Amino acid sequence: MVPAAAFLILFLTYPLGLGIWLSFTDTKIGREGIFIGLENFQWLWDDSVFWLSVFNTFLYTIVASVFKFGFGLYLAILLNNSMPFKAFIRAIVLLPFIVPTVLSAIAFWWIYDSQFSIISWSLTRLGLIDQYINFLGEPNNARASLIAANIWRGIPFVAITLLAGLQTIPQSLYEAATIDGANRWQMFRFVTYPMLTPIIAVVMTFSVLFTFTDFQLIYAMTRGGPLNATHLMATLSFQRAILGGSLGEGAAISTAMIPFLLFAIMFS
Repeated sequence: MVPAAAFLILFLTYPLGLGIWLSFTDTKIGREGIFIGLENFQWLWDDSVFWLSVFNTFLYTIVASVFKFGFGLYLAILLNNSMPFKAFIRAIVLLPFIVPTVLSAIAFWWIYDSQFSIISWSLTRLGLIDQYINFLGEPNNARASLIAANIWRGIPFVAITLLAGLQTIPQSLYEAATIDGANRWQMFRFVTYPMLTPIIAVVMTFSVLFTFTDFQLIYAMTRGGPLNATHLMATLSFQRAILGGSLGEGAAISTAMIPFLLFAIMFS
């Protein structure tokens, strides 16, 4: 176990410990800091932008995770049925997940563009709207647009993982349920869902963690704007630590994420 332990200590434990230590200092880029205790956290407690990022992070995580689970489960059940070209369709379904995040973000950035949006253009041609929608320039629209992009990107991971779980359920259970007179809903409620619960716990744990700590999609599309409306804790931490030069403050924001992530893992 020594090689694996060394790898984890070097690339996971050490950076995590260093980040927690920096959160208790006033370190700046280019200048070593001194220990200041909880001052960074006390300052964040009164920071309205930080609390806005906390709200955005929870909204982003909860809404996106719920939709990813719902659509992912539906897609998994659909793909579990017999259909032509099943293997090809499964490969196509994985495309949104395997495409680099930044490439996906650029594609959605063009889709949401205030002047060239294909969505606004289509709705205008259909006569449903009179002017183009400002997807990324209005706070609520920006939040909804980013959540939609995250859902599109995350559904394949949930669907393929749940599909793997569905294929491990013995067909004899469905045959027994059919003999007992169970309908399709009862088969799902009393056979599929209970047998799939361990897989659901694992996949939703990873989904929540990936969504809660999302950075690339947000930063590539909005950089936290407009008016900090789409800043998540991860993007705000990067802005304060790297762009702003306050490593201690940025590390404090990152450290503040740890209790939420631990709670999500323990709940799952």
